[in-house]
Amino acid sequence: MILPFVHGFVLALGLIVVLGPQNMFVFSEGASRTRFREALPVVLTAALSDTALISAAVLGVSVAVLSLSPMKIALTLGGMGFLIYLGWSNWHQAPAVDGEWRRAAEETLRRRILFALSVSLLNPGAILDTIGVIGTGSLAYHGAAKVAFTLASIMVSWLWFASLSAAGRAFGKLDTVRTHLGRLSALVMWASALYLGYELLFGL
Repeated sequence: MILPFVHGFVLALGLIVVLGPQNMFVFSEGASRTRFREALPVVLTAALSDTALISAAVLGVSVAVLSLSPMKIALTLGGMGFLIYLGWSNWHQAPAVDGEWRRAAEETLRRRILFALSVSLLNPGAILDTIGVIGTGSLAYHGAAKVAFTLASIMVSWLWFASLSAAGRAFGKLDTVRTHLGRLSALVMWASALYLGYELLFGL
């Protein structure tokens, strides 16, 4: 039981630490909120989304869905659109002073959760990585060992997003970090959208 748990933990950690729109959004949320509990809805949304993706990958559901070319194309185009929009939004909301930062942070709860869902679930690159790493890794186990592997992978997501939000809260106190965080997040999202476009053109 220990070996599959460690295996799942290490694989999930290696997958989640890569800089991407989901991580940037959770970090930005932590930086823009005065209390951790205010960023908690986004943290929970990101963690629950990853839990769903990991579970689907282990069960093989994602492989069946993404094997359909039209579904993959639609998912990719939708993900690109959301990332471009989120990047545009973050770029224009990058504040220069504390007051502007706080006003930019005053988003409705519904919109913040939708943003978190979009960067978590509408990113085919992340979905395919989850299938390739977590889903493939789980094939080595059965029964209780597979459960331990899956739980370890899910645990990483919950711990990571909580820590990432807390780190954003700490670094967000620095004016220089807060000034450029929105634009850095926008650049990451636009780069991710371009990568998805490249994969769509040359990967099908």
